[in-house]
Amino acid sequence: MAKRIIISGGGTGGHIFPAIAIANALKRIDPSTEILFVGALGRMEMERIPAAGYTIVGLDIRGFQRKSLLKNLALPFQVISSLMKARSVIRKFKPDAAVGVGGYASGPLLYMAGMMKVPYLIQEQNSYAGITNKWLGKNAKKICVAFSGMSQFFPADKILITGNPIRKEAVDIAGKREEGLSSFGLSLEKKTILVTGGSLGAGTLNACMLKGLDRFIEEDIQLIWQTGKYYYKSILASVGDKPHVNVCIVEFLDHMDLAYAAADVIISRAGAGTIAELYVVEKPVILVPSPNVAEDHQTKNALALTNENAAIMITDIKASEELINAAISLVKDKQRCTMMSEQIGHMALPNADEVIAKEVLLIAG
Repeated sequence: MAKRIIISGGGTGGHIFPAIAIANALKRIDPSTEILFVGALGRMEMERIPAAGYTIVGLDIRGFQRKSLLKNLALPFQVISSLMKARSVIRKFKPDAAVGVGGYASGPLLYMAGMMKVPYLIQEQNSYAGITNKWLGKNAKKICVAFSGMSQFFPADKILITGNPIRKEAVDIAGKREEGLSSFGLSLEKKTILVTGGSLGAGTLNACMLKGLDRFIEEDIQLIWQTGKYYYKSILASVGDKPHVNVCIVEFLDHMDLAYAAADVIISRAGAGTIAELYVVEKPVILVPSPNVAEDHQTKNALALTNENAAIMITDIKASEELINAAISLVKDKQRCTMMSEQIGHMALPNADEVIAKEVLLIAG
């Protein structure tokens, strides 16, 4: 009999891509598996999940707004409404198990799943668990994690180190360097730095690139600069869409494999999903953790790599002064690049999606 699985969460690509990877793995293991996604209305999962071929239901829920207390006045009502909607979805779909990948919708859905005796699994992506997942972890059947030392947050007997699910197509870079550089209109003969702040973009990384653009050009270093949708138009207005033959500016990277393949060095935020991909592509990386995340978990993610000499970390507040010099120095240091590539590769767990999917089917009975 076909299993019925609900996957909840989203908000950013870092939550959505692992969720889709788990769903795809479930379908590979048993094509008859029925999957329903639950996300937050107005968030990017409401577009990305249907585009991946799955059905999604939206909850009217948002997170706590630290910058505007007035915006939180409706939050209690949204939580109650989302719990009622989650209960209705579970009653209608009748899942055998539920999965939470993080994001606003995971909390109400998993809480109600527990109340309705539906077994659930948490996929904790970061090295520092958030408040909601710590609370939900008490009743979870299994908690799949990407970093060691997670027993400080969850019952040790429920933890399974799986790594984070990745987009397999994004890390399939073997033999694609020439194709990658050609796709961005760049030369095979020059060193190339990839800058990516995620699908929405990273203000600090973009500001640093604006400030250091002339330095890269002077050093004859190529730049693939993914701005994110929030910043793309303002950056084009500032420097144009092709400020130099060595510079390629894009809003979003549709073919991440080609960008990874083209890069000699990668500059990135330290989201857990991105780090999981960086493990597999084995390129030297500079991480600039975002300070605008709960419990500063990106810094803790980055430290897990720097403690193994697998990455360089520069704090957000120091990036303006240090990032450009560090990137230019690293891309010119062949020996250090080789060492960092080897170290980060040792940390890879490339089959997380299938390991997690099998655990989901186990708890589904």
